[in-house]
Amino acid sequence: MPEENAQVLSAREKLLIDQAIAAHGDGAGALLGILEDVQAASPHKFLSLDALRYIAAMTGIPSAKVYSVASFYALFNLEPQGDNVVCVCRGTACHTRGSRDLLAKLCLDLGLSERSADDSSDADKVSLTTKDRHFTVRTVACFGQCALAPVVEVNHHILSHVNERTMQREINVLSSRKK
Repeated sequence: MPEENAQVLSAREKLLIDQAIAAHGDGAGALLGILEDVQAASPHKFLSLDALRYIAAMTGIPSAKVYSVASFYALFNLEPQGDNVVCVCRGTACHTRGSRDLLAKLCLDLGLSERSADDSSDADKVSLTTKDRHFTVRTVACFGQCALAPVVEVNHHILSHVNERTMQREINVLSSRKK
């Protein structure tokens, strides 16, 4: 990978990546840890293509492999995320207990595209961010918390038996904390 591709990164971003590589090593087995650290250090919690290219160049791992790993795992984001991330479970138990309606109402309340959230064929792949980047709404196939359905994760905190009122209360609290 040519070095000019990495020139878009700031000196700070390169330093963070270099530190992650130093902490984990530069072999293929270290890639997940490197990607996790780099994403966690990103202000919008995502891995830019430039960061992926730089990681490839500095570790010697082919850029296609770095990208395939980053795009395979749901924990990695290739687009900037909002300050607050709300994940709605779309598993069978949650679906039968109203997660689709929760998702539609949440997107409506935040001014996000209803069509994207209502498209049942892609409902397990929704990832929408508000224009002000205060919220990202995502869906997951299943949290594995079926007895607590419907389940919603807000900023890595699991909420169980969520209804529209609970969801609206959470959003109102987070909205009042805008940066």
